[in-house]
Amino acid sequence: MNNRDGNRTSLWQAETKLSKEKTITDNQTFDVLIIGAGITGATTALNLQRKGKRCLLVDGHHAAFGTTGGTTAHLNTFLDATYPEIDSDFGKKTSKLIADAAKRTIKQIETNVESLGIAADFEYKDGYLFSQNEKETGQLEEIFESSQQAGVAVEIANENGVEIPFQKALKFANQAQFHPVKYVNGIIEEFLKLGGEFLENTFITEVAYEGKIHHAKSGEEEYLAENVFWATHIPPGINLLSLRNAPYRSYVIAAELASGNYPDCLSYDMKEPYHYFRSHEIEGKKFLIIGGEDHKTGHDDPLAAFRALEEYAYNHFDISTVRYRWSSQYYVPVDGLPYIGQLPGGAENTFVATGFNGNGMIFGSLAGEIITDLILGNKNPLSEILSPSRLKPIAGFSEFVKENADVTYRFITDRFNAELIASTKEIHFNEGKVVTLDGKKVAIYKDPAGKITALKPVCTHAGCIVHWNTSEKSWDCPCHGGRFSTDGKVLTGPPTIGLEKIELKK
Repeated sequence: MNNRDGNRTSLWQAETKLSKEKTITDNQTFDVLIIGAGITGATTALNLQRKGKRCLLVDGHHAAFGTTGGTTAHLNTFLDATYPEIDSDFGKKTSKLIADAAKRTIKQIETNVESLGIAADFEYKDGYLFSQNEKETGQLEEIFESSQQAGVAVEIANENGVEIPFQKALKFANQAQFHPVKYVNGIIEEFLKLGGEFLENTFITEVAYEGKIHHAKSGEEEYLAENVFWATHIPPGINLLSLRNAPYRSYVIAAELASGNYPDCLSYDMKEPYHYFRSHEIEGKKFLIIGGEDHKTGHDDPLAAFRALEEYAYNHFDISTVRYRWSSQYYVPVDGLPYIGQLPGGAENTFVATGFNGNGMIFGSLAGEIITDLILGNKNPLSEILSPSRLKPIAGFSEFVKENADVTYRFITDRFNAELIASTKEIHFNEGKVVTLDGKKVAIYKDPAGKITALKPVCTHAGCIVHWNTSEKSWDCPCHGGRFSTDGKVLTGPPTIGLEKIELKK
């Protein structure tokens, strides 16, 4: 079984874990080092290997450990950044390019599944977007018009695919769904067949650029490459992308229905945050997958989010049992579109891809196309539009101010005004809290047997104070989304160094 970057098990984790023994010999120089083996890194690695490049794919844990192992795996031609928003901020030509790219990406995933014989449960589905009040209906009508102008197949529908009351609905044809872990394992297996190298449990802590070669270090090991691609959400260090993306968590349940009447579509309401629905069959058993209740990482109560999601689910579906509950992380870009390309301020031939919002399977796969073109020197119509160095003084400015004002607020208040407790006695088993001991803040975790682990609570990325995630049993940074295990190890970047352990006196 696959592990993932959280305490809770997702629907996809029963898939057999892909494993590859280390075969790298010292002082090899690769054409490309890809860091992160989710859908973004794996797709890019396969694309480049197919083009004759010699690639090394590494992951600090294993394939699909992060967001790919926790996604709900929707494949859409309509996106979290709606076409009216893209029209307004980037122009109608960009909306058309993005729509064409989304359609092309879904087709490429289907082609990989069929040509490589990957049993990834790929299926085309109709997708419904529905309104429930006048305000939402007005927004829906704008989405309808702009989507049509962008070339997306959409029509007004008299149903929404689920038994939830609605005012108006749109039907988007040729949407799709799949099993994300099976898919990623399948494309990595093809990557290996073509001569690519894949290393698990290889956490890159630093990359130095010397003599036109990148020197990447993981413990005592060093890996050399002419190009480096950080497929890890935010790359390590303090950089422009830390300020232009906000980390969010989304919550998911997979439930069995008493009636057995599972929706045969993808469906989305227009609440803020919105809810999304689909079905999937695992080993002969069907599940209804419902997601939503998103909030910024390290901010709201995860257990309250699950309670709200389950209450919503029970109110609208005849649920007999909730079998799975999990959450996953994604990054929201300030101007709506992802950042894919050369790392601003980074060394030459250092590439990144982040800010996918809730469309990680689409934009992660699209990043594989764009990064491949950039490394090969091919022109791609989206490379300039999605460049991480782009400057849009109007688009996203208010979001930029809001998100980074929040970071500043957290940086200050978490040091001086957070509620603290005086001793570990008030901490429940299998729980964590930031406490004050001898006048200093300490992150304390008490395991189910009562053993205490103490850590310095200062995130090693930018110095913010971490918060305890009651659901995933992790320490989460509210500033840039870094996440750490109960013993301080990095679960999610951008930090590359774990939380420092503190020895407690008896």
